[in-house]
Amino acid sequence: MLKIEIKETVTTPYTLLDADNGIIKVEGRSIPENVIDFYQPILNWIDNYVKEPNDRTELHFKLEYFNTSSSKRLFDIMRKVEGISLLDAKTVVINWYYEEDDEDIYFAGNDYKALITRIDFNLIEIQENF
Repeated sequence: MLKIEIKETVTTPYTLLDADNGIIKVEGRSIPENVIDFYQPILNWIDNYVKEPNDRTELHFKLEYFNTSSSKRLFDIMRKVEGISLLDAKTVVINWYYEEDDEDIYFAGNDYKALITRIDFNLIEIQENF
């Protein structure tokens, strides 16, 4: 599979889809004008990845802000990779990063964690500014 790297813009997050290393990263702000246009290629890539995933898959979400439309797409990403955990000898980990004083991002991560129950979901406090 091709490695995809999408540069961050003012309204879209940096995104890395690296099948060889089992890494998916979404970092920055996610407020695209057309959320479907931005996230559909990412979701399509994940659909292909889950057919032949690495033994270990790590998702890293380090968001400073996202809108409601993006929230649904982020959840779609998590649900798609959650299925990998049903395969023998496959591990999936989600790391949700939040700044120590950012309650919105922290609580959003907690909400996702409550919904994604089959895989490890880590809430990780960071001290740095974005």
